Amino acid sequence: MKDTIFKGAGVAIITPFTDDGINFDELGRIIDHQIEHGTDAIIITGTTGEAATMSDAEHKATIKFAVDHVKKRVPVVAGTGSNETRYAIELSTYAESVGVDGLLIVTPYYNKCTQNGLAAHYEKIADSVNVPIIVYNVPSRTGVSIKVDTYARISKHPRIVGIKEANGDLSSVVRTRKACGDELAIYSGNDDQIIPILSLGGCGVISVLSNVAPQETHDICQLYFDGKFEEAARMQIDYSDLIDALFCEVNPIPVKTAMNLMGWNAGPLRMPLSPMEPQNVERLRAALAAHKLI
Repeated sequence: MKDTIFKGAGVAIITPFTDDGINFDELGRIIDHQIEHGTDAIIITGTTGEAATMSDAEHKATIKFAVDHVKKRVPVVAGTGSNETRYAIELSTYAESVGVDGLLIVTPYYNKCTQNGLAAHYEKIADSVNVPIIVYNVPSRTGVSIKVDTYARISKHPRIVGIKEANGDLSSVVRTRKACGDELAIYSGNDDQIIPILSLGGCGVISVLSNVAPQETHDICQLYFDGKFEEAARMQIDYSDLIDALFCEVNPIPVKTAMNLMGWNAGPLRMPLSPMEPQNVERLRAALAAHKLI
C-alpha cells in the first residue's frame, strides 16, 4: 500500500479576498483556527478557494503562504490542476519547490479529452514531480469523468496515491476499490457522503463543511476510524441540513457567505460568482444557528 498524504478531514479552505487582492492576515487566522479545531490537512487553492479566478502570481503566493504559515503542523495539499498539461506541471513543480506535502489535480475541463488523454495527463504530471498526487474527479464541473479502468491504469504510478471522488456514484467507488485495491486512497469529495465512502474503505473527506465546522467534520471521520460507527453516522445525519444549505447554491458562494455570517472576514466572491440569493441566505443562517455556529 502506498503512503497516504493524510487520513481524516482535510478542509477545502476558502480564500479571503479583498477588493483588489488576498487577505493573507485573515487566511492565516483561518488556517490557525482549522488546525486548532482538529482539521487533518489544509487543501489550498482548490475549487472552494476560488483558484479559477486567481492570477498566476496570486495562485503561487497563496500556496507559498499556506506552506510557510502551517509550518508542518498538518499536511498542505495544493490545488495545481489545469486544462493545459504544461501549466499544471508548472504550478505543480512550483508547489513542490515551496514545500507542499501533496498536490490535488482536477481533471482537465472544457477540452473533454478521452480516457487515454486523462491517463496521459496525470502520468505526465506525476513524472514531473516528486510529491504525491490526489486526482480530483468532479464531472459536474469539468464535463469529464474518470472511468474505473483509467483509475486502475494511473494507480500503478508510484506518485498517484489518491482520489477525491465527487461523482456522487457510490457504485463507481465500489468498482474502483475492487480494481485498485489499496493503491489509491479514496477521499469523499461530497460532505453528504463521508460515512458511505468511509464504509467502502475510504480514507476521509476533502471538505467544504470543515470551513464552518472543522472539529465536527474531523470527529465524523475519527469516530468511524475508532469503530463508533453508529455515532459517526448520527453526526453525518445531524449535519445534513447544514451540508445541504452549504450547497444550495454553487460552491463556494454559500460557504463564504457562512464564514462572513460567523464573523470571519471572508471578503467578497470573485466574479462571475455572485452574492447569495436572500432566501438562501436565510436558509443558511437558520442552519448555522441550529448548530450554534452563529
